[in-house]
Amino acid sequence: MRPDTEDRLHAITGRWKPSAAPADAPPAARLRATPERSHIRMLVLAGVLAALVAAGYLWLARPRPQPAAPAANAAVSEPRPAISAGAAAAASPAASSSVVVHVLGKVEHPGVVTLPSGSRVAEAIKAAGGVRRGVRTGTLNLARPLVDGEQIPVGVRAPSPSPPPPAGAASPAPGAPGTPVDLNAATPDQLDDLPGVGPVLAQRIVAYRTQHGGFRSVEQLQEVSGIGARRFADLKPMVRV
Repeated sequence: MRPDTEDRLHAITGRWKPSAAPADAPPAARLRATPERSHIRMLVLAGVLAALVAAGYLWLARPRPQPAAPAANAAVSEPRPAISAGAAAAASPAASSSVVVHVLGKVEHPGVVTLPSGSRVAEAIKAAGGVRRGVRTGTLNLARPLVDGEQIPVGVRAPSPSPPPPAGAASPAPGAPGTPVDLNAATPDQLDDLPGVGPVLAQRIVAYRTQHGGFRSVEQLQEVSGIGARRFADLKPMVRV
């Protein structure tokens, strides 16, 4: 039987020749004669895949550090002290403090205004309605911080403060006999004590003083409704500015 016929028979029956191919046979014949090599390759590939799978499993199954649990018990055992409303207000005095000033003179709404602490003169004038048309503030420092209880004259001369009494002399009570009453500082009750001035006329004098930013002279008292020449003559020696 020829060799090629024998090879065909072995291929059909699934059997290999027991004898190896001759040494001078071509490479294809020698490869057909040694099928074990393909099996070895398959085994090597299977081993490599098994090693990769095992390495991946070990990587995923490695121990990992767990985050520390929050110290909830410490927060519960040491509660923060409650802060009362009074303590909170005392802790931030700047947020609740304010200043009260008297804006007088040539503004739209002269009178007392309340502003936050740290406000400026310009803000006080704006709160009083602003200056009247054609009025200039002159040398008034609009950027000056406000002082609680002060007067801000706009377009007029500031009222003159009462001179201090001489050292060792007792201060006369306002409106006492023989002491002129300051028209810019007197209260309605003190004006009511003047001869010929009742509660209604006293309120008119105070309203005129507020509207015009104070009296600049005693003669301006005649511009108050209800004070004629005769009553003014009686009041003139008893008042001052």
